Amino acid sequence: MGRRREGREAAIQFLFARDLQGAEAKPEDAAAFWTLHSAKTSTRAFAESLIQGVLSHQEEIDTGISKQIENFSFERLAAVDRNVLRVASYELLYCPEVPTPVILNEAIDIAKALSAGESGSFVNGVLDKLAKSLRKPGSPAASAPQPS
Repeated sequence: MGRRREGREAAIQFLFARDLQGAEAKPEDAAAFWTLHSAKTSTRAFAESLIQGVLSHQEEIDTGISKQIENFSFERLAAVDRNVLRVASYELLYCPEVPTPVILNEAIDIAKALSAGESGSFVNGVLDKLAKSLRKPGSPAASAPQPS
């Protein structure tokens, strides 16, 4: 598994734990998380950049996701799925160097690995609509292959 995949999974796990605690993130939360989740320096740095990005833009990200889900409230999403969508949405919005197919494929694979049932299909459907609204087809970020 690559550094970026591990970083995405770690970011999702941190955000998932934060969701379950229902509290604002504190510096000691991150320290406790990294005590339990060992990672290489580069993997941890990538995960922390995703975590900080999601937390800094969470309201905008959550609103964008909410607009894409039909007949379902954002709060009722499974916590794993919600955080997979948050990390992928952050990358779609703020990481133009990462191609859309890479973001979608990573999110779908992580949802399949960490969540249950039809999560991969659900995440795919939501992110596909979100990507089409955020990134124009044919743009470099929308299609350029890049290793994950």
